[in-house]
Amino acid sequence: MTLTAAPGRARQAAGWRPPATSYGLGLAVAGVAAAWGVHRLLPAVPLLTAAVVLGIVAAHLPGARGLVRGVCRAGLSLAGKRLMRLGIVLLGLKLSLNDVLGLGWATVAMVLGVVAATFCGTWWLGRRMGLRGDQPLLIATGYSICGASAIGAVSEVSDSDERDVATSVALVTLCGTLAIAVLPLLQHPLGLGDAAFGRWVGASVHDVGQVVATAQTAGPAALGDAVLVKLVRVALLAPLVAVLATSVRARGRVKKAGGSGGQEIGGQEAGGQGAGGQEAGGQEAKRRPPLVPLFVLGFLAMTALRSTDVLSTAVLDTAATAQELLLAAALFGLGSAVHLPSLTRTGARVAALGLCAWVVIAGASYGGVLLTT
Repeated sequence: MTLTAAPGRARQAAGWRPPATSYGLGLAVAGVAAAWGVHRLLPAVPLLTAAVVLGIVAAHLPGARGLVRGVCRAGLSLAGKRLMRLGIVLLGLKLSLNDVLGLGWATVAMVLGVVAATFCGTWWLGRRMGLRGDQPLLIATGYSICGASAIGAVSEVSDSDERDVATSVALVTLCGTLAIAVLPLLQHPLGLGDAAFGRWVGASVHDVGQVVATAQTAGPAALGDAVLVKLVRVALLAPLVAVLATSVRARGRVKKAGGSGGQEIGGQEAGGQGAGGQEAGGQEAKRRPPLVPLFVLGFLAMTALRSTDVLSTAVLDTAATAQELLLAAALFGLGSAVHLPSLTRTGARVAALGLCAWVVIAGASYGGVLLTT
């Protein structure tokens, strides 16, 4: 008679271990808890900002540095990607079509102009300054749309290097945090009423939490307009990602066509005959991003659901809390990928680009507010 070992004993005998990502995800949860504590003690510091900063700190502390770069790296990278997607999907529940229409077409057109000017100007200037990899694209996206969330969304379709993503998130977060202190000081010198100030903040500050922290200094009227204008910018995330995904697919087709030229030997064409061609074609198809990523479709679906007004306030509040916690975990993971010593080579250029982009979006949005008020 043969006895079968119990499942638990079998796993122990086989040396069972928890998934490799569990350590990093656990550290991300701890980071979110710490960021929440910082936010409670210092309400002026948004949760997402605290999460990024703590991620950077964890990556450089002597005791935690080895964990962040070693056993926790896989889980932290997973948090920076997968949890970011989930957070972006839930972000759609903050936007309603009725809210957008309530702003008026003049304000919507103003936001479109500010986003276009900031995105194109920052991307072009970053290329001219010789920044590495996708940094110009990611920084342009973060400044023009919605900060770190937009950077995470675009990096998914552009398959950006994690270091470029982390550097861009750190820069956009820093500038957005500075806006909380700087912009309220400029309200009266620039001659802006409370509502106009709110629209200026919504059109120029990067992250939703930073917009709230900045606009609330001028009262509820400013805060309401700031959030609505900001959410119009958030709505532009979906078409931007779709356009970039189309561009990436087009580049892939061009490279594939260029690589197949001259490979027709003895009547066989690459990708048409033989197992090697089939395998290469299959790998190319797997690498090619979808025209509209699933998380963007989820974002649009949540926006459509929010526009129906069928969700209760309790459901929306719960979703908003979940969305902020997911993004906080994702930003902690991205912050932990920042390596400050490696930034010394491009740090000055990245900082210069951030300053220029800040001037562009603040100036363009200020002009737009004056024209539409």
